[in-house]
Amino acid sequence: MNKWYTYVVRCRDNTLYTGVTTDIGRRLNEHNSGNRGAKYTKRRRPVELVYWSEHQDRSEAQREEWRIKQLSKKEKEQLIIADMHPMEETSSTLL
Repeated sequence: MNKWYTYVVRCRDNTLYTGVTTDIGRRLNEHNSGNRGAKYTKRRRPVELVYWSEHQDRSEAQREEWRIKQLSKKEKEQLIIADMHPMEETSSTLL
């Protein structure tokens, strides 16, 4: 069974976009290249991964996505700071 991830990217205009995927590296590339990237991020490239969390299934990942989307921008920024993953872990594991 594939692991699912909830992720947040920071757009060029400093807005935050939240989504779910089974492959963060592929999805980040899609956001930045225009192939199947979200309409929201299309005009806000490049985007940078700033938060991710791992989940056992899509349903759990989508619940976390919904929870994050309910937060204010300030609360999202606090979440990002509080739960930063070391870059070595992010780059070797996900990208």
